[in-house]
Amino acid sequence: MSPYASLCTDFYINQKIALKLDLPTGRETVLHMFDRLRREFPHMDRFRRYEGELALESADANRAYSWASLRQTSVRSGWVNPDSFEQAYRLHRLLLETAPYFLSISPLDIDHLDLVFGFDLEAERNRDQVVFDALFADSPLAGLLEGPGESILEAQPFLGITLDAPPSGEGTLQAFVEVKTRPKPDELHGLESLQDPISVYLTLRRVGGLRTLEESAAVFATLAAHAERLADSRVIPNVLAPIHAVLYGGR
Repeated sequence: MSPYASLCTDFYINQKIALKLDLPTGRETVLHMFDRLRREFPHMDRFRRYEGELALESADANRAYSWASLRQTSVRSGWVNPDSFEQAYRLHRLLLETAPYFLSISPLDIDHLDLVFGFDLEAERNRDQVVFDALFADSPLAGLLEGPGESILEAQPFLGITLDAPPSGEGTLQAFVEVKTRPKPDELHGLESLQDPISVYLTLRRVGGLRTLEESAAVFATLAAHAERLADSRVIPNVLAPIHAVLYGGR
């Protein structure tokens, strides 16, 4: 059971190491890195090639699986329906530790680090109407939809927050909350069998390069702590639970 199994159909924890320069594409470089991952996570034994992406994946075992991929300017990883936060964090930390050495990534090359908590809710109803009813029906924005014959066409709110705004901080730690009713196939990464779920994304981002590669462990710990705190105290009660209530509890 994933940590949020009672609130959503699928929960996943993804990481992205976004780079300024293109990654090397040599066979030995890529295969050696994926082989290092496979030794640590033997269930990740499926090497696949997508358009613009090389990926190492595990089999789908009761909707739970993990993956890691290389794109032109990013290293990505994810764990769908993990048993615990720590299960997914192990994969992400290993990539942070090893990818720079296999792929010649320097601290200056890192543009930003993302840690994403994703929540998918299967919806057979009009997904935009569900989001509107859950998040906007009791707000001033509801007045925008009043005319006869009108219906909601799109409701995909997005909010960004700086967590360490100047002068007390550097403005490099950011959080984004986004609701998507039409997720792109590459964002689902293996959940294409779902019929367009409602997706809620909580993204914690550290902007800018690192001083040293060793600093990545502390940065990841900070992102994870904020992600867990914001998920429990803000995203679940203010976004996920209302959508869940409209979908499954009626309104």
